[in-house]
Amino acid sequence: MLTNYFKIAWRNLLKNKIFSFINVAGLAIGLCCFIMIALYVTDELSYDRFHEKADRIYRVHADIRFGGTDLKLAVSSDPMGATLKKDYPQVEQFVRLYTSDGSKSIKKGKEYIVENRVGYADSTLFDVFTLPAIAGDTKTALDDPNTVVISESAARKYFGTTDAVGKTLEVGVSDKTLYKVTAVIKDIPTNSHFNFDFIFSMDNVRYDFGNYLSNNFYTYILLREGTDYKVFEKKMDEVLVRYVLPQAKQYMQINSMDEFKKAGNKLEYSLMPLTDIHLRSDRYPEIGVNGSIQYVYIFSAVALFLLLIACINFMNLSTARSSNRAKEVGIRKVMGTERQTLIAQFIAESTLTSYMAFLFALLLTIILIPYFNDISAKTFSISSLFQPQLLIFLLILPFVVGILAGYYPAFFLSSFRPIEVLKGKFNAGFKRSNLRNMLVTFQFVTSLVLVIGTIIVYQQLNYIQTKKLGFDKDQVLIINGTGALTANRDAFKNEVGQMAGVKSASYAGYLPVANSSRSDNTFSKEAVMDMKNGFNMQVWNVDYDYVPTLGMEVIKGRNFSKSYGSDSSAVLINETTAKVLGYDNPIGKKIYTSTGSTAGINTAYEIVGVVKNFHYESLRQQVGPLCMRLGNNSWTAAFKINTKDVPGLVSQIEAKWKSMAPEMPFSYQFLDESFDQMYRAEQRVGKVALTFAILTILIACLGLFGLVTYMAEQRTKEIGIRKVLGASVPNIVSLLSGEFLVLVVISVLIASPIAYYAMSQWLTEFAYRIEISWWMFLTAGILAICIALLTVSFQAIRAALMNPVNSLKSE
Repeated sequence: MLTNYFKIAWRNLLKNKIFSFINVAGLAIGLCCFIMIALYVTDELSYDRFHEKADRIYRVHADIRFGGTDLKLAVSSDPMGATLKKDYPQVEQFVRLYTSDGSKSIKKGKEYIVENRVGYADSTLFDVFTLPAIAGDTKTALDDPNTVVISESAARKYFGTTDAVGKTLEVGVSDKTLYKVTAVIKDIPTNSHFNFDFIFSMDNVRYDFGNYLSNNFYTYILLREGTDYKVFEKKMDEVLVRYVLPQAKQYMQINSMDEFKKAGNKLEYSLMPLTDIHLRSDRYPEIGVNGSIQYVYIFSAVALFLLLIACINFMNLSTARSSNRAKEVGIRKVMGTERQTLIAQFIAESTLTSYMAFLFALLLTIILIPYFNDISAKTFSISSLFQPQLLIFLLILPFVVGILAGYYPAFFLSSFRPIEVLKGKFNAGFKRSNLRNMLVTFQFVTSLVLVIGTIIVYQQLNYIQTKKLGFDKDQVLIINGTGALTANRDAFKNEVGQMAGVKSASYAGYLPVANSSRSDNTFSKEAVMDMKNGFNMQVWNVDYDYVPTLGMEVIKGRNFSKSYGSDSSAVLINETTAKVLGYDNPIGKKIYTSTGSTAGINTAYEIVGVVKNFHYESLRQQVGPLCMRLGNNSWTAAFKINTKDVPGLVSQIEAKWKSMAPEMPFSYQFLDESFDQMYRAEQRVGKVALTFAILTILIACLGLFGLVTYMAEQRTKEIGIRKVLGASVPNIVSLLSGEFLVLVVISVLIASPIAYYAMSQWLTEFAYRIEISWWMFLTAGILAICIALLTVSFQAIRAALMNPVNSLKSE
């Protein structure tokens, strides 16, 4: 019986090639998109779940508000982990990661390689995380100073083999240190929020340990089984009172944490599950680039809607063509076929169509995976499709889609009354169907929401690119790793600065882009800090040429100058800092910060200038307080250039570099490129939204084309009669397309408020954002109407131009 069902299904597919193609193509595109998004979502949700104890690992976060400045930190103080383990039996183990030292220059042969995937860790790292060893004993690998654990890839890169235990690595140029390789671990999976190739012993970190007020360490705790982390989290207030408050009293006038909070301040510790970090952490600083649970939700919804749109096409075309199957159903029923048997047959047909579409979808997915990797920043391959759990899901998917798409047509077709059908009284194929109209409307509502969303995403990205940032990101060349120049640093800066095409030069370790150095500290208006006059502020060490090189504007006072010897204790502040201080004219006023070494002794800085606010973080955040002071930041150089021959200038600078640091690789990028990297997630969302918006419209238009084609077939004689009676081509086109265009207009009215709400929510992530305007909805509406009109009119005009003699001669 089942074989018979599929034989009939196959014959029907071959008999109606156009409609079969539309059904198969629509389902194939929908399934292809669903498969690719399933890959993306599965990967995003898998982050950090490969650790055996992942469900018991939590990261300690710090939330600070002081002087009106909020800090949501992914880091905490260096003693936090040890304190929690010592005082609370619920904590089984802890580990700290430290990455503030940045990249490392590691010698290979006669040259150095700059490695960015580096960090420091406690010896307990392998007690908490699952990082299998290939060689060496990870239990003791980081117990001693000058030891390092490296990945399998790093071992092959530097030693040509994974048998590297006992060998040494020379790290650093001016300050060379030999590290002994004590273990080689398997490469950390890409679905990890940290991914190191070199893990150095925490004993090599140069840091003033034991300070509960300084937050620079990623601290992870392993809770014992059965511990409710939310209940344990409340106990961390005890740490504030017992350890943080006594240290705070050394630097400011404070009696209790309640008094601190009543003054409008906040200091709280919280825990985040390890498996939430990648998608749910919006904190600073992160070890790597995180994803967003919001985008997972968005992409999942898009995948489902695309599949639904494809299924709707199948349902619409199947019910619209019901008159072609009516006599078949009538004869079968007269011959004694039960309704359940007919339903099974029609579902078998839709399932066969679905599996055919699935095969094409797989082929399409394989072809499009490189493009999808590009827009999603993933590394999927053909093998990704054959993961056991995903493969089972993919094999079941066409069956579910087949039932979903064929369920309504099966019940609809099997419900025909054989007497009416065989008397020729049944003509359900082309009469008005409210359900069909609702489904077509749903298709275009979904398409329009995506189109409007795409327009708004690209408008926000354009706003980011064109907004005045308070600094000039164009034509600024950044040279990395200039700390390796050692004694030649000043000579390099001066000689490059004198090249034709270079306007100014600065050592700029702190830059207003992501992944640049950051340093915050606590300041006060008065020599004695208290809860009301203190505030948190970014502190950047710069040189005399930093402000002009970055194109910043000093709106009050002056820039640093070598003519003033006192500038060694001077600062430039931004407008936000001036506002926090409350001075109309802050020039000449002093601010104070703790030296960090002796209790109660503060260092005073005189304000010599106010810089116009510049966005030193992404536009998702408000511009916070910032000051600049003279200091050493020579690990990165910035050159403002003005030349048409950029490649030639870069070649000259590279030649100068190789003459001064022949062992070090030459690495550079432009500031505007680094700026764009801050918005890679939004750029990816824009590309994905655009791609899927096009695909949803394509699938919806395939359905429209099929419906209009079939309608034209069914109304051939009617059209012929109308033409004989004098109807013009525009009259016929209007007759066939008018109903569908009304549905598209209704779709615009429904989609607009949905898109407005959804995109308003998305824009709340940005402190600086566009206003959603009426023209965005009008543009999307006109675009949808034009595309629908082209789709419908093509077939309608073809039908209207037919010779009425041909359509009426059979009468």
